[in-house]
Amino acid sequence: MGSFTKWLGAGLGFTLGGPIGAAIGFAVGSFVDGFSEDDVKGEQQEYQERVRSASGTVNTNSGDFEMSLLVLASIVIKSDGKVDQRELDFVRAQFVGMYGKERANNAFKLFKGIIKKEVSSRQVCIQIREHMSHASRLQLLHFLFGIAKADGFVIPSEIEEIKKIAGYLYINQNDFDSIKAMFYDESDAAYKILEITKDATNDEVKKAYRIMAKKYHPDKLQDLGPEHINGAHEKFQSIQSAYEKIKSERGL
Repeated sequence: MGSFTKWLGAGLGFTLGGPIGAAIGFAVGSFVDGFSEDDVKGEQQEYQERVRSASGTVNTNSGDFEMSLLVLASIVIKSDGKVDQRELDFVRAQFVGMYGKERANNAFKLFKGIIKKEVSSRQVCIQIREHMSHASRLQLLHFLFGIAKADGFVIPSEIEEIKKIAGYLYINQNDFDSIKAMFYDESDAAYKILEITKDATNDEVKKAYRIMAKKYHPDKLQDLGPEHINGAHEKFQSIQSAYEKIKSERGL
């Protein structure tokens, strides 16, 4: 692992190339002391050597997820035409919780540079979906809704941007509505979370819970490392809470 990824505290792979790599290179070259865009290019070459030696199969790791979060978070935060300090604080707090203070501090140095660069959400999402599992992409979406809600409310431009990102990531409408409902206290939120309607039978409710519990089980993010399990547990708890609420309402 090269000097830049040692500084970050995470292995990086596919995110060093493409539009995400360009955003990282811009941030490193402009806003991070002691590193340059050439450092990122050097890391990319090192990664390509690892890919060739591994016959083209290198797993996505925690660092790739981290960089994807930084770039997508910058897009969502800017979607309302301003950068809110509460949203920045949320991103920082999430990173401290996931990665620890030192690694989060380094990541946030990058973030302050990335947020100053205009990037294509479509191109970034194409790069992500080619290398990241569906479960990991769902986790990204969950994180983005958390950012949008960090200032106390979610405005239409933020929802529209996250919905566009979801489409680019090949996350379907039901999954989008389910994750969105985890952040809204609406009368039918529990049903939306389980991806069913209020007229679903009791058997359909139980079946939906089993399907959703399997889809959002924290084990699906084990490849990304233990730092992502807490976020996965948060989604999983939302599924369980929705099921318990419906059971209580129906006297099951």
